[in-house]
Amino acid sequence: MSSVPAASSPAPARAASAQATSGRATSGQERSAQARSAPATLYESRVRHVRTTRQRYRLDHRTYYWLVDVDRLPRVARPLRPLAGFSARDHFDGRGPTIRAALDRFLAGQGATVPDGRVLMLTQPRVLGYVFNPLTVYWCHDADGSLAQVVAEVHNTYGGRHAYLLGPDAAVGATAEKVFYVSPFLPVAGRYRMRLPVPGERLDLTVRLDLDGAPAFTATVHGTARPCTPWTLAASALRHPLAPLAGSLAIRFHGVRLRLRGLPVLPRPRHQPQEGLK
Repeated sequence: MSSVPAASSPAPARAASAQATSGRATSGQERSAQARSAPATLYESRVRHVRTTRQRYRLDHRTYYWLVDVDRLPRVARPLRPLAGFSARDHFDGRGPTIRAALDRFLAGQGATVPDGRVLMLTQPRVLGYVFNPLTVYWCHDADGSLAQVVAEVHNTYGGRHAYLLGPDAAVGATAEKVFYVSPFLPVAGRYRMRLPVPGERLDLTVRLDLDGAPAFTATVHGTARPCTPWTLAASALRHPLAPLAGSLAIRFHGVRLRLRGLPVLPRPRHQPQEGLK
């Protein structure tokens, strides 16, 4: 019976630079020849949403995230596999043979160079067959270990998907025009300011939406790293039962509260799928 191997360090970001010491690129064939799984990291996390326009409102939610190598997804012990379902159909257009292939296709469709190094993904997998990921982040490295691209993949509660190609500057701060309908109470307008550093001992992400030059909404994710073992996974799943479903229900619950407080629902415009997500 295979299980998630204990991570030697709760900071997979450091392993990306270690990989670079080999001094050569890792091709697709070489990646497939590597071990099929790699140590993963779990982050016990607190998600906070703060609205500062029209009506001030705050949402706090506790959950956990996985940080994984997309080429070497963790393989957990058989009894725990229903808690860790990583599938290409849950990312980008859902039609890629692997998550890495779907990511590479998206990057190529955006005219970006496809990195040839390690890709770290922060996400939530399927739990008992259900998944909902408002935000998945990909940190794409070149073969020398340098950060080449950051991609923020956003899903809304209507089944829509959009990915923002941010470049390596997102590790310290990048901006992107908002072009995707997420909240029914915020327009498809303004600019995001995202700070998405590669996680280490701590997870510390910030996404802020500015409307008319002023902050309208801020989302933060703060977490503490734990090596993924059968015991830590079981403990996280017990602390946060059905985590993806709980997150989806929390968003809907707070949406109802905002509607009852009188916030109008804005119409949902037709979204044009991106190249690589069609």
